[in-house]
Amino acid sequence: MTKPFLARNPSVLIFLATLALFTLGVTLLSEAYGVAFLSTSFVKTLGKTLCLCLVALAMDLIWGYAGILSLGHMAFFAIGGYMIGMWLMYARTEDIVLAALSNESLPPTVEEIRNGIAGQIFGVVGASELPPVWAFAHSLPIQLFLVVAVPGLLALVFGWLAFRSRVTGVYLSILTQAMTLALALWLFQNDSGLRGNNGLSGLQNIPGLGQVGQDRLSVWFLWASAAALGAVYLLLAWLVSGKFGSVIRAIRDDEQRVRFLGYSVEGYKLFLFTLTAIIAAIAGALYYPQAGIINPAELAPIASIYLAVWVAIGGRGRLYGAVIGAAFVSLLSSWFTGGRASAIDLGFYTVNWVDWWLILLGLSFVLVTLFAPKGIGGLVDALARIRTADRKGAPLGPDDGALMERESRK
Repeated sequence: MTKPFLARNPSVLIFLATLALFTLGVTLLSEAYGVAFLSTSFVKTLGKTLCLCLVALAMDLIWGYAGILSLGHMAFFAIGGYMIGMWLMYARTEDIVLAALSNESLPPTVEEIRNGIAGQIFGVVGASELPPVWAFAHSLPIQLFLVVAVPGLLALVFGWLAFRSRVTGVYLSILTQAMTLALALWLFQNDSGLRGNNGLSGLQNIPGLGQVGQDRLSVWFLWASAAALGAVYLLLAWLVSGKFGSVIRAIRDDEQRVRFLGYSVEGYKLFLFTLTAIIAAIAGALYYPQAGIINPAELAPIASIYLAVWVAIGGRGRLYGAVIGAAFVSLLSSWFTGGRASAIDLGFYTVNWVDWWLILLGLSFVLVTLFAPKGIGGLVDALARIRTADRKGAPLGPDDGALMERESRK
C-alpha cells in the first residue's frame, strides 16, 4: 500500500508547521494583534521576505531541478506588481476624485470622473488621458486575472520561441536577461502607459479599507504571503517528488538522452517556464502592496541575478534551501543597508556596511560556489542526516556501468 504524499515527505510537514508557527509568532508580537514587540515596518519587511521566498521557490524549480538558469524571473515578479498596482492606484484615485467632485452643484458624469482620474494619475508625466493598458484598471477581478495572464502569456510566447529553437545554457540565460532589460527600458518611457520612471505609488493604501490601520494591514498581508508560500511549496514538493520531478531532473542532467527516450523535453521546459513565471507574478502582486511603490528599476537585470544568488546560497535543488537562502540574504540585506549595522572604525578607514554589502554578498556567492555548492540547505541535510545518492562520478541511465540510482533519497 502506497503511503500518502505527506507521510513519504515529512520535510514538507516540517516546513508547513514551521511557517505556521512563524506566522503565529509574528502575529502575537505585532502591534495590531499582540504585544507590540515588532514594529509595523518590520512586520512588512517579514511579509515582503515571504514573497521573496515564494519567487525563490519558482527560481529553484526551474534552475535547481530543471537546470534552466533564467535571469528574467524578477521581470515576471514586477509585472505581477504592476497589474495589481494599476487597480490599487486607480481605485484610490477614484475615491479622491469622487470626494473632490461631491461638492459640485451637479452630480459628476462618468466622463468627468474618468478625466479627473486620468489627470491625477498621469499629470506627473504630462498626460491627461488613460492609456489603453488601463482599460480594465477599474475592475479588481480582471486585474487579478491579468496578474496571472500577462506574465503567463509572455513566458509562454518567449519560452516557445526559445525552446523550439533549442536554445540552452548560457545563451538562454542571456536571452532572458535581454528580455528583462528590453522590458525595463520600455517601462522607463513616459509613453509606456505606466508613468515611466515615476512608477506606481501609494499602493499601501488599500481601497475600501481606509479605516483600517497599516498595523493591521501589514499582518493581513503577512498571512496572505504565508498562505501563498505554503500552498506553492506543497504544490512544488508534490510535483518534484513524482515522475514529473524525475523527468525534469533527467532533463537537467542529460537532455539529449531524455529526448531520445521519447519525452517532449521542450514541452516540459515550456510548462516549467510558464508555471514559474506565474508563481513569480503572484509573489510580486503580494509584495508591492506591502512595499507601497513600484517602478521600472525593479525590473533591472541585476534583480534577477540577486535571485539566482539567493537560491545558490540557500542550496539549489532543495525547495527548503531556496526559502532559507532568500530569507537569510533578504533579512541580512535589510540589516546592513537599513543602517542597523554599526559602522566599524579601523582608524585609517571606516567600514560603512551600506557601501560594502554588495561586495560581501558577491564574496559569499563565490565562497559558497567554491566550497559549499550545496549551500545552507546542505547544512540542513547534514543536521537531518539526509544523504543524497553518491554517483561516484558515474552517469545516470541504462548504460553499462551507470549507477541507476535515484537523484535523492528523502
